Amino acid sequence: MLKEFRDFAMKGNVVDLAVAVIIGAAFGAIVTSLVGDIIMPIVGMIGGLDFSNYFIPLAKNVTATNLADAKKQGAVLAYGNFITLIVNFVIVAFVLFIVIRLMSQFKRKDEAKPAEPPKPSDEVVLLTEIRDLLKKS
Repeated sequence: MLKEFRDFAMKGNVVDLAVAVIIGAAFGAIVTSLVGDIIMPIVGMIGGLDFSNYFIPLAKNVTATNLADAKKQGAVLAYGNFITLIVNFVIVAFVLFIVIRLMSQFKRKDEAKPAEPPKPSDEVVLLTEIRDLLKKS
């Protein structure tokens, strides 16, 4: 049973999937940083908005003006974080769309290249020469 598990784990598909999950997690962290540290501050600067601190207090005793303190005081509906995650998702989906589109363009270019015709066997070459000699005589 241990040998079967080792064979299963070492199949190319399983290893490829593991690599994809690790790269996907790293890519997710990069996109999260891109959205949180670059895009949302620019959007906030342009529109005067800071989505990270948009919330609706659900508890009556919440008097804080920022989300972190408001969460300490009671339940809050943090819709600003939700907006940030939606922007994050749209960016990830757009980047994946572009990557898949580029990959399909490269694939089409490879398929468009004409394949070289297979070289004829020695017998076919010999028969062709005999045919050509018979036509000449």
